Amino acid sequence: MGLGFGCAALGNLYAPISDQDARAAIDAARSAGIAFFDTAPFYGFGLSERRLGDALRGDSGLVVSSKVGRLLVPDEAQTVEQSRDGFLSPLPFRVAYDYNYDGILRSHEASLQRLGLARINILLVHDIGRANHGDDNARYWQQLTHGGGFRALEELRASKAIDGFGLGVNETAICLQAMRETRLDMVLLAGRYTLLEQDALNAFLPTCVAQNVSVVIGGPYNSGILATGTRSGAPMHYDYAIAPPAIVERVRRIEQIADAHAVPLAAAALRFPIAHPAVARVLPGLASAAQVERTLEVYNTKIPDDFWRDLRQAGLIRADAPVPSPAMAGTEL
Repeated sequence: MGLGFGCAALGNLYAPISDQDARAAIDAARSAGIAFFDTAPFYGFGLSERRLGDALRGDSGLVVSSKVGRLLVPDEAQTVEQSRDGFLSPLPFRVAYDYNYDGILRSHEASLQRLGLARINILLVHDIGRANHGDDNARYWQQLTHGGGFRALEELRASKAIDGFGLGVNETAICLQAMRETRLDMVLLAGRYTLLEQDALNAFLPTCVAQNVSVVIGGPYNSGILATGTRSGAPMHYDYAIAPPAIVERVRRIEQIADAHAVPLAAAALRFPIAHPAVARVLPGLASAAQVERTLEVYNTKIPDDFWRDLRQAGLIRADAPVPSPAMAGTEL
């Protein structure tokens, strides 16, 4: 259990970072004992995988997850001046969705080449579901179920080419659907089990416990508002957009209780998901050595029981949500 490293920022998400800063961030994480790194072909159109592999090559004892479902297609029209899906990447590729048997195998092989690693531990089906695909999702779901996508992943696991597979998504309904179709080892769920959202307690997390599916919580800051808070003067983002007034007000109420207990808001956001028995790791996005250092500092904050009690009494976290004990802080990475 503990803290992982989300590698979207290594693909120049929202702002470019240098190769040197990317390497320094990964080195700082490794030095601190962080051993789980999650990337994807989509992150910078291959840039994140290239940077991660260059930093990890030759190291052992680490777990790397990457994703399948998008293939990278060479495209001379792509330039660094364009922000493509939030990424300011210089790599001249565009994505094409492919969840079929051959597409999954091609994606796996291409990721190994970009990473320059002999092995990817976990493969996650990326962004399947209506939240990303809308009305096209039925077609892509058919590729996974009838087009052999899940079968390809099952064969990779059976042959021990990978340790396991799962989904990397922003919604729970598709996870429940997938768990009825095949045996998942892991789900990376972004933004749907946080200080602001706990609907995952209804069906998703109990099902994961029952089926022994490990959960990694991405987006613990809900796109930023649980890191920046409401008083920094910076734009407040929630779920990849400007935070609506109701969310801003809810965060303000959480901040008031956090202030009363001298608890950094970001610390509460990082520690809260870990308390659930299904959750193995929390996965903030990290872009620099300084950010790694700050994240470790807040992650290791001891949070008093009274803070969680007051949040619960104020109706700001659900009554059935497990909460961390002070003794958990800093005990694992």
